[in-house]
Amino acid sequence: MRRRIGLLVAATTSAVVLAFVIPLCLLVRNMAEDRAMAAADEEARNIAILVSSLHDDPTLPDVVAAVDQRSPVTTTVVLASRTTLGSGSVTADDADVEKGRTGSAFTHATAQGARTVVPVVTADGTDVVVTDVTNAQLHQGVLAAWAAILALGILLLSMAWVVAVQLGRRISTPVTRVAEVADRLREGELGARAPLEGPPETKALAEALNRLAERITELLAAERAAVGDLSHRLRTPVTALRIDVEGVTEPSLAERLRQHVGNLQRSIDAIVNDARRPVRHDMASVCDATAVVRERAAYWAPLAEDQDRRLDVEIPPEPAPVPLDEVDLRDVVDVLVDNVFAHTPEGTEFAVSLRRDGRAVHLVVTDRGPGPAPRPRTGPGHTGLGLEIVRRTVEPAGGSVEIGAAPKGGTVVGVRLPLSPGD
Repeated sequence: MRRRIGLLVAATTSAVVLAFVIPLCLLVRNMAEDRAMAAADEEARNIAILVSSLHDDPTLPDVVAAVDQRSPVTTTVVLASRTTLGSGSVTADDADVEKGRTGSAFTHATAQGARTVVPVVTADGTDVVVTDVTNAQLHQGVLAAWAAILALGILLLSMAWVVAVQLGRRISTPVTRVAEVADRLREGELGARAPLEGPPETKALAEALNRLAERITELLAAERAAVGDLSHRLRTPVTALRIDVEGVTEPSLAERLRQHVGNLQRSIDAIVNDARRPVRHDMASVCDATAVVRERAAYWAPLAEDQDRRLDVEIPPEPAPVPLDEVDLRDVVDVLVDNVFAHTPEGTEFAVSLRRDGRAVHLVVTDRGPGPAPRPRTGPGHTGLGLEIVRRTVEPAGGSVEIGAAPKGGTVVGVRLPLSPGD
């Protein structure tokens, strides 16, 4: 925008300057020609007065030569006796001289410049005074004047460009700031607001963006409140169901019901945790996967030790920024590790590893549980909700989830996330 405004002002100013410079240059040239012709005419008439008063004086040639020497123009006097005085090359047979003898004074252009002819009537006949002006004399000082006018035009153009740049900055800077606020909103900073500055149109745009941000915040908060309320409502019947299961006397049936109720309880807890997440975590963000996985592995290590589970952790030393919020990545790690504790017997060893591979980060949780049982399972005690939450969390960020059997038995769950574009 700034460049376009500058070009527009420069083009407009150029047109105005050209419309001013060209006529002014022509006017300067015409004025120079008129000045030279006026000087030649004045010179011719002064010589004519001298010839009229000294036509029979023997000093007339010396007087004409002295005047001609002082003047920048060339003067020639052709007497009635066809004698020529002065330094000019005009002869008595020249057509202009013959025309001047008719008694008419005139001026006209020649190949070398311009000529003024003034007749002088004396007792001996008609003398003719001729003054010649060269082209250099006609245009003396024109080039210098043109250079000054051109410099003035360039100065005006430069000033117009400076004004255009300032004007463009004044108009474009508020728009750029609005765009920056829009990017901050996209990155999840819902508290960002555009400043109300600049032209009225830009202020209106900033106000609209601010209203949109407030509306988005309200909608997300309302959605969280609705989901959280629904989750809390579900807990009451689940609690009642758990109490009823305790009254079942058949051991196998009671065990299956407890597994179903426990699975349902974990599902509801996941929904509640998701509903309680702050609104700002719903937007795109960036976190260091290395720091998050290291912190969560340290969190689960005491429980693994209590259950005699060997925990192998392999995390690279360098940071691994991924386009996922820290809370979301913590939930992903917790779901994967919690699956191991929930679906393998105590004493089962497992491993948590994180590695960088090109432009991607791979988080892998491997357990040595019984049998190659890829998850999610659909049997008793397995709804697959946790892994489905993982999938819904990583896929919007460009990630993916893979579930397979470990080579030595057990299950391998891998999560692939792209590195943040800024890395």
